[in-house]
Amino acid sequence: MAAAPVAAKEFKIAVGDGAGGTQEALGKAFIAALEEESNGAHTATLFLNGQLGSEQDTVNDAAIGLLDFSILAINNVTPFSPSVGTLTLPYIILSLEDAVKLTQGPVGQELVENTIRDSGVRIIGWAYSGFRVLTNSKKPVTEVADLQDLVIRVPKNEIMIATYQAWGVNPTPMAWSETFAGLQTKVVDGQDNPYITVYAMKFDEVQKYITNLRYLFSIEPLIVSESVFQSLSEEDQNAILAAGQKATDFSEQYLREQEARIKEELVSRGMEISDPANDEQEFIDLATTAVWPKFYDSIGGIEKLNAALAEIGRDPVSE
Repeated sequence: MAAAPVAAKEFKIAVGDGAGGTQEALGKAFIAALEEESNGAHTATLFLNGQLGSEQDTVNDAAIGLLDFSILAINNVTPFSPSVGTLTLPYIILSLEDAVKLTQGPVGQELVENTIRDSGVRIIGWAYSGFRVLTNSKKPVTEVADLQDLVIRVPKNEIMIATYQAWGVNPTPMAWSETFAGLQTKVVDGQDNPYITVYAMKFDEVQKYITNLRYLFSIEPLIVSESVFQSLSEEDQNAILAAGQKATDFSEQYLREQEARIKEELVSRGMEISDPANDEQEFIDLATTAVWPKFYDSIGGIEKLNAALAEIGRDPVSE
């Protein structure tokens, strides 16, 4: 076997979640594609469960070139590049098809460019993890009133906090690395995350009830340090971009194949699933009325929201 070129690299990829989730699946697909696209010159290693720091820490580290890649929830990119918050406004994305259109069309390309400018990292791939369903250890939740006596963990993300506040709840911001212990010790009663994450993080061990909320479709970007990216040859840059696209395509198919199976598995482990009453209308009305206008400025103006709505065939909003 011929020796690898001197310039061959083994990149490090930080991953917030544990094994078995969308983030790991995206990472593995990216590594396989990178090896293929670079003819075996380059590879990478995944560091799961936040081994290289919290998801927000990895954005900082990548921005200054201390870390090559990170896969993280999009809400942890938003503090560094607020326009990305367009994709985390409640009830913007109503299906996987919406998520794919928004991330891979003109809206997504503008967010990539904004993120390079704002935070020194480049989004090169997207994992699609599904809607963030609500889990809790106390009772079934089908109406907004059912939330009122629950302590709900949320990420340190203004839009998500504002959404729960619109439902009359004062949520508890908590680092992802502390969440399982928080649920286990009953410091918090519940949290929201996609089915695949609930499964990967073994939340069924500390949670009983699931509510099929659709307020936020979880998108998990694969980011590369822009300084690392710019230090590479054009050929290597193209290999990374091509690998990111292949991993993105894989993630879309992975969600379609895995989510139904995982729901069944969680039920077999004793979790109970409920749907919100009246097609979730009470949740939708409260969240969109109260939350959307608060964040027009931070996402770059109401026209950015309307561009996203137009991309997925929905009517514009007016101030």
